[in-house]
Amino acid sequence: MTESSVNKLLNGDSCRRTSNGLKTSKNGFVKNHCLLQQPHKYRRPRDKQPHGSCEALYKKPFVESFEETPLMVAVLTYMGYGILTIFGYLRDFLRQWNIEKRHIARERDEQKDFVPLYQDFENFYNRNLYIRIRDNWNRPVCSVPGPKMDLIERSTPNYNWTFEYTGRVLKDVLNLGSYNYLGFAENKGPCADAAIEATQAYGVGVGSTRCEMGNLDIHEELEQLVARFLGVESSMAFGMGFATNSMNIPALTGKGCLILSDELNHASLVLGARLSSSTIRVFKHNNMQSLEKLLRDAIVHGQPRTHRPWKKILIVVEGIYSMEGSIVRLPEIIALKKHYKAYLYLDEAHSIGALGPNGKGVVDYFGLDPKDVDIMMGTFTKSFGAAGGYIGGKKELIDYLRCHSHSAVYATSMSPPVAQQIITSMKIIMGEDGTTLGADRLRQLHENTTYFRRKLHDMGLIIYGNEDSPVIPMMLYMPAKIGAFGRQMLKKNIGIVGVGFPATPIIESRARFCVSAAHTREMLNTVNISDSWQSKYVRRLKYINETLTYYK
Repeated sequence: MTESSVNKLLNGDSCRRTSNGLKTSKNGFVKNHCLLQQPHKYRRPRDKQPHGSCEALYKKPFVESFEETPLMVAVLTYMGYGILTIFGYLRDFLRQWNIEKRHIARERDEQKDFVPLYQDFENFYNRNLYIRIRDNWNRPVCSVPGPKMDLIERSTPNYNWTFEYTGRVLKDVLNLGSYNYLGFAENKGPCADAAIEATQAYGVGVGSTRCEMGNLDIHEELEQLVARFLGVESSMAFGMGFATNSMNIPALTGKGCLILSDELNHASLVLGARLSSSTIRVFKHNNMQSLEKLLRDAIVHGQPRTHRPWKKILIVVEGIYSMEGSIVRLPEIIALKKHYKAYLYLDEAHSIGALGPNGKGVVDYFGLDPKDVDIMMGTFTKSFGAAGGYIGGKKELIDYLRCHSHSAVYATSMSPPVAQQIITSMKIIMGEDGTTLGADRLRQLHENTTYFRRKLHDMGLIIYGNEDSPVIPMMLYMPAKIGAFGRQMLKKNIGIVGVGFPATPIIESRARFCVSAAHTREMLNTVNISDSWQSKYVRRLKYINETLTYYK
């Protein structure tokens, strides 16, 4: 067993060997997180838990599954990337001697003594690897991105360097790629009607910042509703979800502060941390031992060179990690945060509206007190079918951000119809519209998530994440399979999102399904991969891996 495997066992994870049956759909060593069923023999005896037993922090089983990449799959994946790289260098050589036509931008000969504008080596991956499967992304959508959508068909005459529209429209493509968790991305119904009325009353744009002439009564209503929905003292809304993280974290921390960031945090969190000029240290994904070690070292040693105490220690995590489908271990993080007197920044972009019995996110999912989270952040772009983001917390925090956040001072106010879309959808979730539509959608999302995950398991496919997460990654591993699987699904009138390097580790390419409450059981049943090359290929690799492990 490797050192990394030992560390995972010490972190409270169990490794076990499973059979090659279709119902388990696992081969090799499988890492399952189930905190209510952990044997105590894996706990480090010399590490006392001052913040209490982790099992006692959870009110229900917390089950997540992440399978280690089989050795044979890893070898074949590296070989695939190696072959693509070799042919990429060969094609670059042919392009240099004008044997093959160049489709990329290059500098003129008159500028050869100037500082180069284009770094050929940095763009090597794009022009030789990504370009081969580029047709799987940026497909034009010409309808509401609801449970089904219409796509404009396009073709390429030069192997994905350029695209041409054929004039045909692919009708009723099953949408398994949008973050439309509760199905509020629609052009009819109470949300659409309310947005139309807001457009007639306020117009589409504001044309000013909140600090000048862009503060409308509908913005005040939205922020009061968000604070009530989250159970916090105050909140503030922003027009862009990405900027909510990247522009507010620099206002909260600065030089002399320490940010402890999960290794799988979103790019907006990473950018915000870098812009803050704070010291950044990364802990392993959802690994409480790694986080606690960084907290101890930060308190014992202080700042580098001077060893002065840190002005502020901020733990930055997400509710649902969109590439892994995992849920943050929030009860343990709050226990560590309280014990070591740190602050907690929680990004609920994917979890707000999609988790919890009341749709209030990961805090509601674990039954925790919202006051234990210092900064609650989320976006309106997923479950609410709108745009923008919010920050919630104590009134002193929000008043400070109104004056010091770049996103608040310099950005244009949120569009009024977008604000009304959020207000209406949030009231539906809270049940304040006088109907049970919100509760029905929350229940339907949970049922669809459970059903679709079980369906993929029964097909013999390898999936990642928490059993309650509506984000469901299905492992493809090899780069060529990203393009092939996406094209195969589109032939079956199913739209999916393929994800590969550098968004994921190089040997962990995947297809990501996003389940919605708007999906019906009949729609989900159309996703049948068991009779395709994908499932047969996975079974073949499982058989090879089990055979090699047996003889080893």
